Amino acid sequence: MDLQLRGKIALVTAASKGLGKATARQFARENAKIAICARSELIDKTAAEIESKTGTEVLSLRADVTSQPLWGS
Repeated sequence: MDLQLRGKIALVTAASKGLGKATARQFARENAKIAICARSELIDKTAAEIESKTGTEVLSLRADVTSQPLWGS
């Protein structure tokens, strides 16, 4: 499938497993630049797995996007 993502940047949240992981992997296969985040400590392992399977560099961040940052108060 060609989603025309080459050179685009994708941020995928909840990407340590399941649908988020599958989405990130597919975006990587489509040559998008990938940043993934999740609350789980599995996020770094997931990034390494996606990189090894697709050859695309993946930035992984451990984050909880449901909590408000301190600077946003």
